[in-house]
Amino acid sequence: MCNNNNKMGSGKFGLSVKKEKVNMTEANKTEFSVKEKCRKLKKKLTKTEKMKTETNSKEKTIWWNQCSSLSEIDQYLWMVGGSAGALALTGVAAASAFYLSTRPKPEKPLVTLHEQSLLETFKMACCDCCIGVAPIRPPINLNEQSDSVKGPEMVRVSKFYKEAKNGRYLRYLHEDTRTLYETFRRGVKESNNGNCLGWREGPNKPYVWQTYNETLLRAKNFGSGLICQGLVPGQGTFVGIYAQNCPEWIMAEQAAYCYSMVIVPLYDTLGANACAFIINQTEMSVVVCEDDKKANLLLDQSPRCLRKLITIKEVSPSTHQRAKSRGVEIIKFSDVEILGAQKDHPCVPPKPENLCTICYTSGTTGMPKGVMLSHENVVASMCSVTMQLGEHRPTKNDVMISFLPLAHMLERCCENALYMVGGAVGFYSGDIRRLGDDLAALKPTMMPAVPRLLNRLYDKAQNEISNSKIKKLLFNMALSAKESELKRGIIRGDSIWDKLVFRKVREGMGGRLRIIVVGSAPLAGNVLTFARCALGCLIVEGYGQTECTAPVTLTVQGDHVPEHVGPPVACCKVKLVDVPEMEYYAAQGQGEVCVQGANVFKGYFKEPEKTRQVIDQDGWHHTGDVGKWMPNGTLKIIDRRKHIFKLSQGEYIVPEKIENIYIRSQYVEQVFVHGESLKSCVVGIVVPDVDVVKCWALENGIKGTFSALCEDERVKSIILEDMLQWGRNAGLKTFEQVKDIYLHPDPFSVQNGLLTPTMKAKRPEIRNYFKPQIDDMYKKLE
Repeated sequence: MCNNNNKMGSGKFGLSVKKEKVNMTEANKTEFSVKEKCRKLKKKLTKTEKMKTETNSKEKTIWWNQCSSLSEIDQYLWMVGGSAGALALTGVAAASAFYLSTRPKPEKPLVTLHEQSLLETFKMACCDCCIGVAPIRPPINLNEQSDSVKGPEMVRVSKFYKEAKNGRYLRYLHEDTRTLYETFRRGVKESNNGNCLGWREGPNKPYVWQTYNETLLRAKNFGSGLICQGLVPGQGTFVGIYAQNCPEWIMAEQAAYCYSMVIVPLYDTLGANACAFIINQTEMSVVVCEDDKKANLLLDQSPRCLRKLITIKEVSPSTHQRAKSRGVEIIKFSDVEILGAQKDHPCVPPKPENLCTICYTSGTTGMPKGVMLSHENVVASMCSVTMQLGEHRPTKNDVMISFLPLAHMLERCCENALYMVGGAVGFYSGDIRRLGDDLAALKPTMMPAVPRLLNRLYDKAQNEISNSKIKKLLFNMALSAKESELKRGIIRGDSIWDKLVFRKVREGMGGRLRIIVVGSAPLAGNVLTFARCALGCLIVEGYGQTECTAPVTLTVQGDHVPEHVGPPVACCKVKLVDVPEMEYYAAQGQGEVCVQGANVFKGYFKEPEKTRQVIDQDGWHHTGDVGKWMPNGTLKIIDRRKHIFKLSQGEYIVPEKIENIYIRSQYVEQVFVHGESLKSCVVGIVVPDVDVVKCWALENGIKGTFSALCEDERVKSIILEDMLQWGRNAGLKTFEQVKDIYLHPDPFSVQNGLLTPTMKAKRPEIRNYFKPQIDDMYKKLE
């Protein structure tokens, strides 16, 4: 029983005891765990406090060390210009850090050269057999910018038009836009009657605008008025324009196209004799003339065929009387418009093959030659450039400033390209010295330019930084940073460097430029790079001639490398031919540049013999320029076959003509006239006549050997003045006169290698022989 009772006690009651024991054990464990955690936490806190104490001690030690270092650094502050210099360097460092942190990544890419974007849905045709060819997206690589056509002549063509390799040329972009008559009317539609022609009515005045519809109506009325003056519609009627760039110039041009007439521009640098020659050769009876001064210049040698002068501005009563005495009637431009509106003669639109202009060029000796250009020539040229520009092409939102002479094809092509898309053109005030004011008022987005303009920008910037080391430092840093962006395809005007350094340069050009087309003369590489960096816009450089309707080649957007003129445009093909007398050979990638295509002129007006001299039997135009193909398929102009060259402002110089005038001076025995396409003037090397100079020196009490006399400024002054007087008497223009001379005591001879056996000057050898003196003269003139 006892055992049973024990078993019973260990039953219900025994189970309760066991549970209590278990619970007590778990409580003990929990209590031990909490104590252990508290102990570890206390230990950790103690360790942290100890580490803090050690850290504070180290920081104090570092601080004291820094204080002693700063006291040592203070004595070296003079090396950076003291506290101000240190502050300036800190500012530069901060600006650099800001620039590096905010500079944009290049677009992928800004200009996609491997998949060049073209125009949207244009129907293009190279000739009648390929009408309706779909728009193309030609692949282009900067390392292979032109295609080589198979054959022995090593012809190169544009990669922007795949049909070019098949011998075809781009002639237009729209089937219904193949003449300048049609391009302007397309612009009227594209613009939706937007602004067309703008001008200023005085200094500090805003631009006043005339819409496309107004311009078209006035042009039509003026053309009808010309018919009322006795002119006959058609290709046999030539209308002269002798005026600076202005709205009436464009309206007169479009008026002539309304009736298939031909425009013949006249300009001041031709001279009175040349203007009279042109009027006679074309048998013009009507000339649109700007003002009283130009009217009198035409009346000075007024040809018999000239019957009417249509003047844009008022002329004096004496000029009216003078004209009347010569059988010439003077009529107001506005009166011709009014009469034309009353009669409203129906238009006689031109065909693509019809002439649109005869552009006279003064590029050679004697009287100027009339370059005959058709509507197709001009449309092909401007369409090829428009296509190559891709996403940078002109649009109806663009505004262009017109300041280069409209008598030259670079300006004409640029303006007509903008009219075709419905853009606006604002004319400068007529005074080149106020061009900056016009740019500030107009704020153009695009402009054609010549190297002389960009050279002035560069020179002005250099002059501003020349007297300050800090300015020069910032300028060079800015230029380096912007050039680095340029190499990565980034073109912008909103970087920190644009705001700090280049803001004035950009604002001086209006502040909104997005594209500049440079032509007319070569441009120095450093100037081109500076302009691209400072202006923050796309700048493309082209090469061409009047005979090729302006462009032959054009640099590709995204190619930052200067010193070349790009690949051929899509409307032509280019080859080089041997010039053995100058040791240039096409097999070596050098030779005379020859062009064939839709942009090549029809010939010289009434001068078939001179036409045959420059256009061979296969239709290749021989430019007279010597070029070199670069490894990437671009063209570089390296020489001139004839001894003719252009100055930086685009004026042609014929050195032999000038030398033949200067040699008449009694003081001159031999003379060599030199000019460079990157300079705006010519200089001379003169070998004085020994007997004459010594006699003059004796009479004026100047002693010394002949070599000493050549170094005497008084001798140089008398010789230079006499030469300039001979030049004035012979009618040399200002840019043809030498601006400085170097007197050399030893004659050019066969023995010293400066003359040929036939006693002709070896021009390259003379140029190289006197290179130090020539460089020195140009340096002084700058």
